[in-house]
Amino acid sequence: MSKIYYSNRCRKLFFAAILGCICFLNPGIAFAQQTVSATVKDAVNGKVLSGATINIKGSSTTSVSGESGAFSITVPDNNSKLVVSYVGYVTQEISVGNNTVLEIALQPNAADLGEVVVVGYGTQNKKDVTGAVKSIKAEAFNKGIVNTPQQLLQGKVSGVNVTSASGEPGGILAITIRGPGGVRTNNTPLFVIDNLPLDNSGTGGGDPLNFINPQDIESMDVLKDASATAIYGSRGANGVILITTKKGKAGSSLLTYSGGAGISKIAGALPVFSADEFRKQVVAVGGVLDDQGGNTDWQKEVMRTAQTFTNNVTLSGGSEKFTYYASAGIQNQEGIIKGNDLKTYSGRMNATQKLWDGRLVIDMNLNAATTKNNRPPIQGMLGDALANNPTYPVYGADGQPAKYQNINNPLLTYVLDKDINTINRVLGSISPSLTIIKGLVYKLNVGVDNSNSNRDYEALPFAEPKRDGRLETYYTYNRNTLVENYLTYTTKIQKHNISVLGGHSYQKIFLQGRNYSINKFPIGPVEPIYNPGYGQELTFANNKPGGYALINKLQSFYGRLDYQYDNKYLARVNFRTDGSTKFGENNKYGYFPSFSLGWKISQESFMENSMFSNLKLRAGWGITGNQEIDPKSTQALYTTTVSASNSYPLYPTGAYPAGTTFSRLANPDLQWETSKQTDVGLDFGLLKGALSGTVDYFRKVSSNILLVVPPTDPIQPASTLYKNVKDMTITNSGVEFELDYRHKVGKDFSYNIGGNITFIKNVVENSPYSVIITGNATGSGLTSANLNGYLNGEPIGSFYLLNFQGIGSDSLSKFEDRDKDGIITDKDRMAAGSALPKVMYSFYGNVSYKGFDLIANFNGVSGNKIYDNTANAFFYKAKIAKNVNTTSEAIQYPNESINNPAGISTRYLKNGSYLRLNNLVLGYTFNTAKLGINKWISSLRVSVTGQNLFVITKYDGFDPEVNTDRSFGGVYSYGIDYLSYPKARSFIFGLNLSF
Repeated sequence: MSKIYYSNRCRKLFFAAILGCICFLNPGIAFAQQTVSATVKDAVNGKVLSGATINIKGSSTTSVSGESGAFSITVPDNNSKLVVSYVGYVTQEISVGNNTVLEIALQPNAADLGEVVVVGYGTQNKKDVTGAVKSIKAEAFNKGIVNTPQQLLQGKVSGVNVTSASGEPGGILAITIRGPGGVRTNNTPLFVIDNLPLDNSGTGGGDPLNFINPQDIESMDVLKDASATAIYGSRGANGVILITTKKGKAGSSLLTYSGGAGISKIAGALPVFSADEFRKQVVAVGGVLDDQGGNTDWQKEVMRTAQTFTNNVTLSGGSEKFTYYASAGIQNQEGIIKGNDLKTYSGRMNATQKLWDGRLVIDMNLNAATTKNNRPPIQGMLGDALANNPTYPVYGADGQPAKYQNINNPLLTYVLDKDINTINRVLGSISPSLTIIKGLVYKLNVGVDNSNSNRDYEALPFAEPKRDGRLETYYTYNRNTLVENYLTYTTKIQKHNISVLGGHSYQKIFLQGRNYSINKFPIGPVEPIYNPGYGQELTFANNKPGGYALINKLQSFYGRLDYQYDNKYLARVNFRTDGSTKFGENNKYGYFPSFSLGWKISQESFMENSMFSNLKLRAGWGITGNQEIDPKSTQALYTTTVSASNSYPLYPTGAYPAGTTFSRLANPDLQWETSKQTDVGLDFGLLKGALSGTVDYFRKVSSNILLVVPPTDPIQPASTLYKNVKDMTITNSGVEFELDYRHKVGKDFSYNIGGNITFIKNVVENSPYSVIITGNATGSGLTSANLNGYLNGEPIGSFYLLNFQGIGSDSLSKFEDRDKDGIITDKDRMAAGSALPKVMYSFYGNVSYKGFDLIANFNGVSGNKIYDNTANAFFYKAKIAKNVNTTSEAIQYPNESINNPAGISTRYLKNGSYLRLNNLVLGYTFNTAKLGINKWISSLRVSVTGQNLFVITKYDGFDPEVNTDRSFGGVYSYGIDYLSYPKARSFIFGLNLSF
């Protein structure tokens, strides 16, 4: 038998022929696997779309686009097709072919505006919303160094005013929606995190929301009018902000890292005199110069270039039946004042499990955070830095901070005095939902928000100047528990869509605080916080322990009906009944209805060929309540003290026994403040959805105003009681505009511009009092002088002052004699403007070219005033004559006497308008496929962010965005600046990676 030999070439041809036959007979297994990389973008403006779902058609294999819109996926062959979907965009099918790198551009689904909006106890498509609701997604948040969620919203939503009272890391941010409506009640909106309503009270200081890692937030939905907020009843009067955290997506496994390093410096120091100028001015005003030969910039000495480091890692993904999202974050932020820093550690775990063929869905959310804030005595240090004689050297001959008898060296102060606050907070919830029958879903929501804090005020003992050491310790505990049950039924009958919701809610809030102190610590290596037992004085007079405990309960029944006919005509009705232990026995329950209507005009047949891609008219009315007052306000309050005014001796000699006196009467008729709100809005889209906008008119009238008033019977045993003032009203009305335009030029270039503006008017009417005073001034000779007042016909936050008219012939201040009686008294005070802005606005611009993107956000206000209490207390002529430093404001009037008292008046009332470049971001997203690293890194982005780059303002304080809390008698104050923590200008370098 002969053998046949084949060459290598023949063998290759033979196997190729066999493979070709197989492919011809079975084309489904034609070629080997290949990896495809792509970036998903918006086809209109080029914005990257994070979280888009990519599925191989006919397969269960999926992927999800990362932070930069990039993804990679392995396909079985080049005949494969990718199905790319994203909420609010048209789903697209793409053939892979021989391409390994793709550019995917999705068209916005302008026809149905498929964006999902969270509206409380459920979600709605944006196209069906009939209330004043604004949803902000993560990609639109403000960038930079962010401590609290409110900063993400600043300037992003019309009608929402976010004010950072100071530049301190972790400081409290004030936020109002469509203006404040209460006098003694908290005007902060209700925050709801993953369906758990928070208690607005803080735990141990700082902003109550700084435990949330901003990197974990998926979206923030702002409910502005009563038709949207009435479902939250007694807590909806100030608006509602719903925070939704990120969830995992099925079919993917994603590891991401985001980190940043930033530097911050004071944006603008106050122009106090330099040493040379100081020497001239002391002599010029007739003072005797105290010259120590130095040349010190005290502001520079207490400030520093601060550093911030942020690191966040997330893991997310899952299968069809189980998805997860886990994160860990650390932020270490130094304040620009020496000795001040904030450390935040956070962790989150969100998971969703589907059972019984998807009929049972269990959502679990767990967030744990620790914040540690180190604070020196900030106001004292700032006051010393502004007032200290600049000819005094900072350091002595030994190189240590110099010690003086007549001035305080702030460098010594920040070493000796500390305020250390540690807050631990855990927030968790579990929410199973069960589909009982088609369209009928039962949901249980159980949540717990548990926090505790330990705050130590430590004053170290010191030899020169001699002082005893002291330690004060405050413990605070806050537990908020929630149990909710509700049913939702949804059905469609021909052209009728109906959804009905009904439920019950029970919430309990427990607050507890304890404090103690001890004096006279010896000088030694051990600080008092580490061993309080070193203290040598524990007298009842100086170190009396204190504490409190409060329980608030809220029981609610609520319902909602949504009706839609022919996808054109919309209606929503809400009703909620709330019972609260904060109110009297005769008014435990309040009733809060609302309704709204919508007409999708663009869906009408006569609009088929119109220029509008979307046109919707909506209107709503409702009643909401405000229960944010102190607990037990309906009950009598008494105090037990040992003093001659409260008791008398049992014997001719000896100590007084404890005596009990009433300080507040009970009022069982006390009830909620209520707000009746009306909103009429128009949503529109033009140019195939490229230009979109909203116009809203709103009017909110708050009544049943809660006040502390004297009893009508003068012989009552107490001087005050809480009462609803029936006829008094506070009205906020105005108009909001929002516009957004997106355009793409060619394949690589796109841009997006837009903005919003709000015109708002606030007025107090029918108050039974000529003025409700508030806003205590601070400083030598100013203590207890009031700045703000609530007056009929004027806005909340009005300044009630003498009208300064310059310096008279007697070299003293001249004021307007308004009652013409020849003398200047409090009767000559006038309403001199309000701290509330009349106009709030913001605008932004985004530009994208290939991998580069540039984002700019501006915001501002106008029509508001600021009282410069700092200038009033520090910058007047008598100060410079006494060798205390000032600014040129103190010598503004050459003929002014150095003996002229600096009382409160319009002299120190200033324009608070400003325009700020809030943040500017320049970023670059790398094409990981071209770099050859897409198998390991699916997306890579670097960025640099400038925060608070400039502010245009006439205000000459540290910053015009300020509000030092100077409340008096529990009545809120506005627009007062007293030694406020300066704002910083920051630059942050960022890195984002997805694996």
